[in-house]
Amino acid sequence: MSDSYAKSVQASNLQPKTITGLYLDRRVPMSTTIVFPQTTTRKKVTTLTLRQKKERGEPISVLTAYDYPTALAMDQAGMDAILVGDSLGMVVLGYDTTLPVTMDDMLHHCRAVARGAKSALLIGDMPFMSYQVSVEEAVRNAGRFLQTGGMDAVKLEGGRVEAVRAIVAAGIPVMGHVGLTPQSIHQLGGFRPQGKSAPAAKRLLEDALLLEEAGCFSIVLESVPARLGGLISKKLSIPTIGIGAGAGCDGQVLVTHDMLGLFERFTPKFVKKYADLHTEMQRAFSQYIADVQAKSFPAAEHSVEMKDDEWEELLRDT
Repeated sequence: MSDSYAKSVQASNLQPKTITGLYLDRRVPMSTTIVFPQTTTRKKVTTLTLRQKKERGEPISVLTAYDYPTALAMDQAGMDAILVGDSLGMVVLGYDTTLPVTMDDMLHHCRAVARGAKSALLIGDMPFMSYQVSVEEAVRNAGRFLQTGGMDAVKLEGGRVEAVRAIVAAGIPVMGHVGLTPQSIHQLGGFRPQGKSAPAAKRLLEDALLLEEAGCFSIVLESVPARLGGLISKKLSIPTIGIGAGAGCDGQVLVTHDMLGLFERFTPKFVKKYADLHTEMQRAFSQYIADVQAKSFPAAEHSVEMKDDEWEELLRDT
């Protein structure tokens, strides 16, 4: 650990956590000692926190999570916000799209994430048809994310201005989402970038401004040109969170299974892979199968033993 890093850890009131031999990246040798900063105390991140970060020009970090251990690791790493995305339909449940995901699916995974993450801002993604039928149903379902799902806020796709206004009026923070909106995949003609023409870009900017006026605390910009992402971010007073929208956004979000290399079907162009865990899982599973077949697992250190006299007594009695 360098002197400069050690001083920064001390100045930030962080406790360094050292893990030797952790294999996170093929570019990191197995013998490398990796030092993680681990916060001893961290205030709860709120929607106000994100707005203040935008005002200070501090980038906002967001990732998706769907289970307790992932949420716990993200929280300990210092993630600003965690999105329990309806992307779980594809990367966890194996659907071809996000459309089959239900409220029950979302709430189940939200509760798991809420048990793991105590400091990050938790945002629940409202699934298809949970807010489109009526404003009343949108408010009711949004409330369930907070009341029974343990979330701090909800996210919904598209320019649903009336639904946003009503949900915000009920005291529920709302994150908007424009650009590529996966729940509208059939209407959009597939997973295609949006806003590439001047008229389409202008519509996205107008939608973002309307969502801000309706009360959104933040807006996700997905798969739009980088220059457009930067322009919208400058026009809005609320934070923008980009996913394939360039470095000009106020923050970034990725689907965790994409950035960890866990989702093997395809990887969007805008994803940077920080690990290749699908390959590592296959390697570990193959090694386990080989060990079982060779009877090298379980070994003595993995087994429970009896005292010799107890074993002899058992043999006499059987």
